[in-house]
Amino acid sequence: LQITALIFGGAGMMGTLAATAMPQWRVSAYVDGNIVVFETIWEGLWMDCISQLGIRLQCKLYDSVLALPPPLEAFRALMCLAVVLAVLAFLLAIVGIKYTQRSKQGPQAVSVFILAAGIAFVLTGTLVLIPVSWTGGSIIRDFYDARVPAPLKRELGVALYVGWGSSALLLAAGAMYC
Repeated sequence: LQITALIFGGAGMMGTLAATAMPQWRVSAYVDGNIVVFETIWEGLWMDCISQLGIRLQCKLYDSVLALPPPLEAFRALMCLAVVLAVLAFLLAIVGIKYTQRSKQGPQAVSVFILAAGIAFVLTGTLVLIPVSWTGGSIIRDFYDARVPAPLKRELGVALYVGWGSSALLLAAGAMYC
């Protein structure tokens, strides 16, 4: 069970890192009758990218942290904190598995490191779930809002799905360790 939780936690940690770095949080939506599409727009936590005909990709980092909307700043902070906490939880789990001692009460006594790793994995999964779900909710709300012009409508990007999967793996690992 501990090894399975370690694998889930490691996969969740890598997914959290990937979701944080990926620019595909919001992807341009094609809601008009135009079938010919020349550009695809990706919006992420750190940069915007434009893909032209699937051949040429241009990405631009955001110029100023102060010019970003407050939710994006908060999402960046939460995801960076989640990455750090995921690495810490993974290291605690490795130490906990290595130093779990045999006792007279059962085959293995749960070490303090295992419990700390479980709590850290649950906290990390929650930290990842907040910005990913909030972003997904705002994308869906704006997509169905008639006041939002069609060129500004976005769809759920791959990074959101990676974030949801990572959050599920981290929560499962934390539950197994707790």
